[in-house]
Amino acid sequence: MRRNGEAAIFFENRPFMLQRVIGGTARRVLDLLLPQDCRLCGLPAGKALLCAGCRDELPRLPAAHCPVCALPVPTAQVCGRCLKHPPAFDATLAVWAYAEPADGLIHALKFRAQLPLAGLFADALQSLGLPPADLLLAMPLHPRRLAERGFNQSVEIGRLLARRAQLRFDAFGLERLHDTPPQRDLAWSQRRRNVRGAFALRAEVAGLHVAVIDDVLTTGASLHEVARVLKAGGALTVTNLVLARTPKLRGPRFNGNRP
Repeated sequence: MRRNGEAAIFFENRPFMLQRVIGGTARRVLDLLLPQDCRLCGLPAGKALLCAGCRDELPRLPAAHCPVCALPVPTAQVCGRCLKHPPAFDATLAVWAYAEPADGLIHALKFRAQLPLAGLFADALQSLGLPPADLLLAMPLHPRRLAERGFNQSVEIGRLLARRAQLRFDAFGLERLHDTPPQRDLAWSQRRRNVRGAFALRAEVAGLHVAVIDDVLTTGASLHEVARVLKAGGALTVTNLVLARTPKLRGPRFNGNRP
């Protein structure tokens, strides 16, 4: 029965998950039938989740950014850090800079279970012009974290994005082996060690271009480790699809092939 920890948690928590699914379905029906208030300012937004004004205020990532890690740079060329210490992934597409009010929307999905935002995020990622990926995967949660939250925000976005962009999606293609402390709670130097050996590959990726969904890229340690595992499994190319990129990067990030 257990393809990975996420599947096991689903069956162990069927009443909770069923309640969440029913509630989410009801909210989506109401979203379609009733005019909506903007999730940011509260003004009428029609059938959209955001009003036009708030959509315009979302901090788009500057056009001049590193194509590998999406770090804003003066020119749209590979940044010095990626040239000196190349990460395991090959490219990154990011929608926004991690700043207000985009950070609040990401937190609303991740920590307050505002699941309709997954559709907004999927549309935003699709608008970037997706690469011709053979397989779409999501940054996994450890089963214990999944049980606490009830859903994986990257999986929710990935399902919708795959459907709209007609991509092959495997919700269980990656597994998180260790319940490591959240990256946001750690110093930058600790983040590299925190995720080392934390992921396992469950999908067949040999010879494929794989895209990986995550919400925020800060140091890139987690995405680097995932890409390292994918490349070890035979993936030819790994592209990150992230909602937001922190606009500044301080301190050491990569050390050769180590996160």
